[in-house]
Parts: sequence; C-alpha cells; structure tokens
Amino acid sequence: MRRFAIVVLAFVLAACGGRDKTSVADGGAEADSARFGGVAVIGAGNQVTDLNPLTSMDQTANQIQQFVLFTPLITYDSLFQPAPRWAKSWEVNADTTELTFRLRDDLFWHDGIKSSAHDVKFSYDLARNPEAAFPNPGFWTHYGEATVPDSFTFRVKLRPHADFLDPWRAFAPVPRHVLESVPVGQLRQHAFSRRPVGNGPFKFVSHAEGQDWIFEANPQFPKALGGRPYLDRLVYRAVPEPTTLLTELLTGSVDYYIAPTSEQAEQIKQSDRARLMAFPGREYVYIAWNTRRPLFQDARVRRALGMAINRQGIINGVLGGAATQANATIPPFFWQFDPGAGVGLRYDAETAKRLLHEAGYSDRSGDGIVEDVHGRSFRFTIKSNQGNRIRNDIAQIVQSDLRKIGVEAQPQILEWNTLVEQVTTPSKRDFDAVVFGYGTEFQVDDSGLFHCEKRDEPFHLSGYCDAETDRLLDTLPRIVDRAAARPLWARYQRKIVMDQPITLLYFQQRREGVSNRLQNVDPDARGDLVGVDRWYILPGQRRAGGPQQTAQR
Repeated sequence: MRRFAIVVLAFVLAACGGRDKTSVADGGAEADSARFGGVAVIGAGNQVTDLNPLTSMDQTANQIQQFVLFTPLITYDSLFQPAPRWAKSWEVNADTTELTFRLRDDLFWHDGIKSSAHDVKFSYDLARNPEAAFPNPGFWTHYGEATVPDSFTFRVKLRPHADFLDPWRAFAPVPRHVLESVPVGQLRQHAFSRRPVGNGPFKFVSHAEGQDWIFEANPQFPKALGGRPYLDRLVYRAVPEPTTLLTELLTGSVDYYIAPTSEQAEQIKQSDRARLMAFPGREYVYIAWNTRRPLFQDARVRRALGMAINRQGIINGVLGGAATQANATIPPFFWQFDPGAGVGLRYDAETAKRLLHEAGYSDRSGDGIVEDVHGRSFRFTIKSNQGNRIRNDIAQIVQSDLRKIGVEAQPQILEWNTLVEQVTTPSKRDFDAVVFGYGTEFQVDDSGLFHCEKRDEPFHLSGYCDAETDRLLDTLPRIVDRAAARPLWARYQRKIVMDQPITLLYFQQRREGVSNRLQNVDPDARGDLVGVDRWYILPGQRRAGGPQQTAQR
C-alpha cells in the first residue's frame, strides 16, 4: 500500500464582505473559554423534512448532515484539498483498485455507542442498494464491494477514476445499530428521518412538523476534530417569506440568513446590525424539459426554448446581477469549464422561431400560439415551488419570453414536498417543465442527470437518452490526466448545450446575511455551514436566558 495524495480543485475563491478570521489557534483577543455558550439561529426559506443521509434530497439537509449532525470520512480544507475527518488516514494500492480508510476510535454516536467501520459498511451497502433510493447513486459508479478487516478499518474496491475521494466528503454514514432492523424500502418513512442519531459536533434535540430543528453541542466530540462546539445550541428555522427573514436578521431573531434576495443584500450591506458575505457557488438553477412527453422529444424544440429565454435578463432583473450565466453543469471556477460552450445557446428569439419551424411548428390558427402538423397547440405547464420567490419569478419571466415565439408556458406553484415527489419519483414524473436547482459536486459526474441507464434515478428529471452522451459520461470520470480530459469535457458541455435536455439558467453567487454578534463565520464553496462548530457569540452579546429562549414555535 502507498499513501495517495490526491490533487483536487486548486483554485482560490474571491469573497465579498468582511470576514472574521479569528480562530482558537491564533490566540485572538478573547480567551477561548469565553467563546463557549449561546444560541445561534439559522434562517432559510425552505422546510427541512428529512435528515437521514441515505434518503434526503434537500441541499440544506445535506449541509446539516455534513457539518452539524454527522461526521463524513474526510473533509476539504480551505484550499479544497482532502483532509482527515472520521478517517485518520487513507491509502490506495499501486493500481488504484482498492481504497483503505483507517478510522478514528474515539468517535461515538449520540446515543453513546462507539462509531465503527461496521457502520460505514452498513451505510455504504445501503446507499448502493437501489431499493433504498439513495439520491446520489452516481457517487458509487466506479466503486465495488467493501469489507471491514477490523472495527476501525474500512476497505472498498474501485475502478481507477479522477477525484475518487470526493464522495466520502459528502456522504455521512449512519448508525447500524439504529437502522439495521428497518426494511430497506421503509427508510424514508422511519422516525430516524425526523429524529436522527448522528456522531457529529451537534446532537439532535427536537423537531415537530413545521417547527424549528434544534441541536445542542456534543461534549464528547473528539478534541482532535475541534472538540465541543463553542455554541450551546444551534437552531434551524424555516421562514418561507423573505421579508420576514430579513426583519428577523436585522432585529436579532435570526443570526444567519441563508441566501437573501438581491434587494435584501443591499439592505444588509447598509445595516449596522448585520453584514453580507458572498462567494461563488456550485449550485445552479435550471429548467428541466420532460422528454418523456412528446412535446419535448425533439432537440430542436428544446434548443429553441433555451434560446428564447433571456437568461441574462433573469440574472439582472431577479438576482440583481449576482450570478453567472450557466451553459452547462460545470461551474466557471472548475478546471473542466469550457467558456466556448455557450455560443450555441445565445439569446436569439428569431433563431428560436426558425428552429420551431424546422421542427414542424407554426401558427396555423392565427391565435399567436404555434401548432404542430396535427394542429396541437404548443402549451405546457412549468412548475416551481412555494416559498421560493426567485423561482416563481423565473417561471413568470419564462412565460413572457416564450410567448414571444408563440409558446404558452403556464406557471404552477406547488408546495415543496409535493413538487419533489412529482418530479423525482420515477413512477410519476408528473410535470412538463420544472424550475429546479442542483449542486455540482467537486467530482463532476452527471450520469445521474443524463445517462440512459439511470433514467429511473431521482435526479434524471429530463428522461434524456443519447448514445454519444452516454459514451462521454462513461469515459470522462476515468481520465485522471486533466490535459487529456479537457477536450472531452469541452465536447460534453457543447453536446448538452445543443441537445438541451435541461436549460441551465445561472450559477448564483452565494450570499449569507450574518448578524454582527456571530463570529468566526467563513462560508465558501464547500457549503453554507462549513465551520459551524467554530462559530461563537461573546458573552455580552448572547440572548438572555440562553438555550431556553429557543423554544419551538
């Protein structure tokens, strides 16, 4: 066995807004002991309903799993290099076909049972079991069987491929002793989703439907991993109305506002109670066209729809310019990014009309809406989720833009869980088009989005199937040499642009509103909650009454 030092993304992200870089190690002005205590409230627009890492599909839930409740095997440092977390070390054999993790022996589940390699294998096996419906099965495309040589060694087979450590950053193992008796198909319905038992820096305290999630510091968290968090408690509060969230931030009821709107960003900048932080994000917003339905089966039609949407107008009008136009699924600061891919999707309503005409659509009835050769009007519904004003506004703009080329898109707003069930459940796929979001992992693998063999996986919303795209998706992850891979990555991105199974709108600049009393906050492309265990509030700035004031509401 040899030590393997993987080189992941080497880039430096520019960030806006003031940041408190103080840490325990720098011996800042405050004594370390003064930082322990207090309650911080996180506010965001979406409800979190499932915190089981094996079943939840929500980005915020993944953040809580990764940084609050559970302990993945590795993490990324501030330079996006792999660093130990649950695993003390790792190694691969000479031909990179076997990966071995050496685990810590001082990590405990929050019910007091020691965490072991048996938990990791149990979780990994479940995540690879199709019946469990793990939302990111693409993590394991090039992975095979796992073994447990001893209680603190986890070994897994793999095929050589690029950035192979990345799944272990985002995947949080669960306790075997809690879930081993649960039928695989019932994991999502099990109480663990709402009352999780983790092994991370914070422990679950309470949650009721529609109310706050409350977590408290884990005093047994290993000192080598940072030890007990500074905060006594952490509260996640879902507030669907952005105006209310801003008010709570500026009046002190919320300490950390995830993703304020563009208009609110300016108000936060002007406030003397809070500050704005911003960084490039890995998340993109897109429109999925359901190619399972005849209306969207022609690539010319999908490309026409994409070219008719003024994406820069959406960025300027809805986001105040705080985003980068997206053409393919690769963020602009990833090494695979092809700046030329967008040429094939420039905003051009006249070309869009020509493409529709080539596909057999024209306004035969004179009512302003194009029809096919059978006289069927080009009308469909575009869905978005309740409580997300940005996506609702996007649907309205898309309706207006498409009307200019004779296409009628009717917006429909649904409750979030209802929307997710309709669009991600393979047996349903009850939608024409949907405004949705997705977060690109550091290890880019879009097979779960576009590969023919994965049309029944949750995030394969479009149902798109193409032999050339499949060949690229099968080949790209296996090319370790970046110079050799870049031309193929460019080809892949241009292929997606031309076929348009989804129309990518933008990569948003990620923004956070942070109360001035909350210190040591430093989010970046790793996530909104990175470093949450080192957040602190000085004694004189804590809420009166401490943790008891954060009762559910």
